[in-house]
Amino acid sequence: MEQLGGLPFPLLSDYWPHGAVGKAYGVFNEERGMDARSAFVLDAQGIIRYAQVYAPGTIPESKELLEQLQKI
Repeated sequence: MEQLGGLPFPLLSDYWPHGAVGKAYGVFNEERGMDARSAFVLDAQGIIRYAQVYAPGTIPESKELLEQLQKI
């Protein structure tokens, strides 16, 4: 956890099976073969409480995501 800044919750990356999560969340670009840069915050019941798709090359702001986490 230390390399993640001590976050007490899991993070997910859509690595394998390739694109499975992006397809489930509607952000997989079939033409490019990759997910759109996106962030989703889910509550303990698995309900999406925040979703944001970012422009290519944009990196989500940690502050923005932490604010969303504090809301839940």
